[in-house]
Amino acid sequence: MRNFKYLNVIKKALDEECPGVVSCADIVVLSGRDGVAMLGGPHFEVKTGRRDTKKHTTDKDADHALLAHDAGVHAFLDTMAKLNINTPQAVALIGSHTVGRVHCVHLVSRLYPTVDATLNSSYAEYLKMRCPSPHPDPKAVKYARNDPGTPMKFDNNYYRNVMHMKGLLKLDNALYLDSRTKPYVQKMAEDNNYFFEQFVEAMSILTEHYVLTGDEGEIRKHCQWVN
Repeated sequence: MRNFKYLNVIKKALDEECPGVVSCADIVVLSGRDGVAMLGGPHFEVKTGRRDTKKHTTDKDADHALLAHDAGVHAFLDTMAKLNINTPQAVALIGSHTVGRVHCVHLVSRLYPTVDATLNSSYAEYLKMRCPSPHPDPKAVKYARNDPGTPMKFDNNYYRNVMHMKGLLKLDNALYLDSRTKPYVQKMAEDNNYFFEQFVEAMSILTEHYVLTGDEGEIRKHCQWVN
């Protein structure tokens, strides 16, 4: 995971009030939950009491647990199924792409040397302005917003973008082109409440996956390091 500096600010404030009680794992889940709500998304309850792993992990470990940026629908649904997340719930989770950004290093394969046929042509030209080189510096902060229309609002505009072939990642547009997921993309584009409902159900499952409790872990003093 990245941006641990924010987690450690929260961790420091919590430990000043109740030292050694709240884990970094709980902070991650609660921060994600509250971030969604602060951007206009649904507020939902989550369980607490997680423990932090005693194993030191790296960025590579986190990347290994995530889908590749160029993954297709089959790999996506298969990964979600292993977490007991069904198809509409999975499509709702991807709706979190309504906020955030994608770095150019993960976009250029859809733009150069030829534009991905599933990309909206005018949108592709916009992306080329955001990512003008086929070989971007991986350390440079060059990116495109997931949803240029409402970039800081957690809403269903992502699905409307996808229906116009304006998804940033390969998977985004593929969700509308695949018969297994297309009906849910359409329904969530039409019904924001349905999107929120399925998103909350999926998050309830995801936030309780592979949780350490009791003596299985520890309460870290610093979120980047084991005690």
